Order: sequence, then structure tokens, then C-alpha cells
Amino acid sequence: MAGFDFIIVGLSAFLAAGLTMYSGFGLGTLMLPVFALFFPVEMAVVATALVHGANNVFKVSLLGRHADREVVIKFGVTAIVAAIAGALLLGWLADLSESMDIAVNDDVVSEVTPVKLMIGFLMIGFALFELLPRFRKLEFDRRYLPLGGLLSGFFGGLSGHQGALRSAFLAKAGLTTERFVGSNAVIGFLVDLTRIAVYIALFAGAGYSLNEFSAWPLIITGALSAFCGVLLGKRYLHKVTMRSIQTLVGILLFGVGLALIAGVL
Repeated sequence: MAGFDFIIVGLSAFLAAGLTMYSGFGLGTLMLPVFALFFPVEMAVVATALVHGANNVFKVSLLGRHADREVVIKFGVTAIVAAIAGALLLGWLADLSESMDIAVNDDVVSEVTPVKLMIGFLMIGFALFELLPRFRKLEFDRRYLPLGGLLSGFFGGLSGHQGALRSAFLAKAGLTTERFVGSNAVIGFLVDLTRIAVYIALFAGAGYSLNEFSAWPLIITGALSAFCGVLLGKRYLHKVTMRSIQTLVGILLFGVGLALIAGVL
């Protein structure tokens, strides 16, 4: 790994964790396309989950005491169950050996696997949540919290895109800023813990050891940088506007999603 790789991952995690701390989402959606630049997409999902999970542990230690217990239970139970299903689906897609060849003038120029195709379309779909004003303002009533857990947990397990949906459902739960951030962190941690456990089990079932996971240096860099970003965000950036960050994340998701579908990555 080149030093430039560490700079990209570290800077991305630092800025994303700091600037998106109070929105409840952004770190995972930004880090997935960043990790996808260096690793196969299924490994990028796992690397993102580990950084995201470590960051949520840190946020829970700082703000978890503010979490609303009722909201965490109503949202978290269905999110955990759905996260298991999403993570298992990712493992199944990653095991599929079939691929689609993209040819130009009878010459194969790229190869697209099922997991790349699925994650690519999901990235483009979630890019719309960041780019289109209609989706940015999407919110749901409190009675739909279990449904929100089901949807965000499933997509969290499958691709790591859980925060935007979770925040959309929690925004109408009548929570103060502290309770919103605390509840978001606790639920995110529960989903991360669940899907990471499934990922590890899938790795073990496939005969791999975590010691063979080549992404560890960049994961540690991303996690430590995210911690620093959270501390900065907690102290200085609670009033930061999210529009520019959402636009940046949306463009990255859309671009990397197209690249995955086209077989470039």
C-alpha cells in the first residue's frame, strides 16, 4: 500500500466523521466508495463496517447516555434481524462465480460480478438520497420506527448504507438533538456489531482468517482518523450545513456505482 492510500483514507474518514456527526449518517456512505478504490467491493463493505463500527463505539462512549430507550428498542430489534439477512445476502452474492463480460468490438474490456452489480445499483440509488432535494427532506412518522429498522438494517448489512434511512425515520421521533445523536449512535453500533459478526462467520466458513485480511492497515488509519473527526465535530462543528457534504457524498456514490456496474472497479 502506498502512502497516498493512507492519506486518502485518513483524510476522508476524518472529514466525514467530523462533518456528519450530527446528521447521523455520512461516514459509511463516504468510506465505502473510498475503500472500493483499493479493494474488491465485498472487502470494501467489510472494511467500511469495521471503521464505521469502531467510530460508533467511540460515539456511544461520548453520547450513548442520551439515547432514547424506547426508540432504540423499536428501531433496533428489527434492524438487527434485517442486518443479518442483508449480510448473508452479501455473502451469497460474493460467492457467485458467474460474471457478465462487457465487450467492445468483440474484445472483452471488463467483467462485472453479481456483487459489484448489486452494490453499484445500491450506490446509485442512495446517491439520489444525497443529491435530490425531494429525497433529502424525506421523513417518516414515529409509528414507522420498526419499518425503518427493517429497511435500514437490511441495507446496512448488505452494503453499509444504513444511516440516511435511519436518520430519516428518527427525525420525526420527537427527539432532542442529544437524544437523536445518542439514539443514532447506539442503533448504528448494534447494526454494525451484528453485520460484522456475520461477516466474520462468513469469512471463517470460507476458510479465511482475519489475519489474511489485507485491509487492516487502512482500516486502523480510517478508524483513528474518524475518532479525531468526532472530537472535532463534537467541539466545533455542530452547526455545520450538510448540503455540501451530501452533494459530495452523492457524487462519489454515483460515480463509483457507475464504475462498479461498468466493471471499471
